[in-house]
Amino acid sequence: MNIQTQIKRTAAEELLLDAFAAHGEALPGDSSVKAQRKAAAELIGRGLPTRRVESWHYTDLRRLLSNVAAFTQGQGAAAEAALLDGSTVLSVVGGKASASANVDGLTVASLVNGLADGKLAERLTLAGTDDTVGAINSAFVADGYAVDIAAGAEIAHPVELQNVHAGGQVHTRFVVNAGEGAKAVIVERQTGTGSALVSSVSELDVGEGAEILWIIVQDQPVEADHLAQFKARITANAKLTLFVMNSGAKLARQEVRVRMEGEHSQFHLRGVNLLAGDAHSDITMVLDHLAPDTYSTETIRNIVTGRADGVFQGMIRVAQKAQKTDAKMACNTLLLTDEGSFSTKPELEIFADDVVCGHGATVTEIEKAHLFYLMARGIEEKSARGLLVKAFLAEVIEELENEQAIEVLEDKLNRWFEAHA
Repeated sequence: MNIQTQIKRTAAEELLLDAFAAHGEALPGDSSVKAQRKAAAELIGRGLPTRRVESWHYTDLRRLLSNVAAFTQGQGAAAEAALLDGSTVLSVVGGKASASANVDGLTVASLVNGLADGKLAERLTLAGTDDTVGAINSAFVADGYAVDIAAGAEIAHPVELQNVHAGGQVHTRFVVNAGEGAKAVIVERQTGTGSALVSSVSELDVGEGAEILWIIVQDQPVEADHLAQFKARITANAKLTLFVMNSGAKLARQEVRVRMEGEHSQFHLRGVNLLAGDAHSDITMVLDHLAPDTYSTETIRNIVTGRADGVFQGMIRVAQKAQKTDAKMACNTLLLTDEGSFSTKPELEIFADDVVCGHGATVTEIEKAHLFYLMARGIEEKSARGLLVKAFLAEVIEELENEQAIEVLEDKLNRWFEAHA
């Protein structure tokens, strides 16, 4: 006799499914969008991923997301001042987009219209059975922005995409298309107050010869759970630089999925994880080199204090036709406590035979010789440790080719360190 035992759903799984049953029909979308939402909800209904799912091995979501905030939106939140002076700010406040832009070369539309008429239905398609972040966002996304950068346009001032909440649930999506030869700096700000479940998906198409700098700053409150994806497609002779700074949320997972589809395209990822308290932060990257003569570099730097733990999973896949690929990946971690931890899983999957690919990972404490050198010159131990940690992280920040961004990010680094030294 076969006995089948159904695994009891967690409180978070029950709350997500109850929220979809209660509010799913009221979310914007035609029949095609609603079908995608239903498929996403069905994936959630199969259970949140555990360590048995390879891509979630170091982030047991079923255990870490033990509960979720109530399905409320738009109460008490307000747009933030721009991080970079002169920026065009497009804010989603409490799940609702309301800003507009009058900038030459820039076309902005609220995402709600694209959901209502079904034009964005295909974008809600899940990447696979482990695409839980995409499933939560596809099931519940209510608004966001669609931004088109005209071919040949050089946007003089940064564009800041804000996702701001005051607790509850916020599910947002940003869709950006950079036309041929376009140049722009885009800042993605993820912030708020109070206990929240936040999901955000950003999608970027980089046209031929275009050049985009995209900066993600995640500084959610410690009560928040933050699940995010950044997806990009890079065409011929185009360049994308992605910078990620994580300094908030009790649970944060940032997925990066990039397809290099054009010859001579470039992708550069720089990341800074600032982990304190009981936080868990996960950056998971899948990078596909799909064309010849493509070039990528990835550098992640991490600071771990308290009982925090972090994860970096980096997969570089090189297709058979992607000859002369040059790809380098490194993850470096400073552990400032005996109770914290960091897990690293770099991977290469290469089907071409004429490539230069490599990866490396280090986890260490502050070098005692360097500390002694500074203390011998009259610098107290706490200040000396601070200088070494800041230098370790600032090296990555200073690679950005934007002086204002460097200044702002280093200021955020200083303020975080003052609070968690």
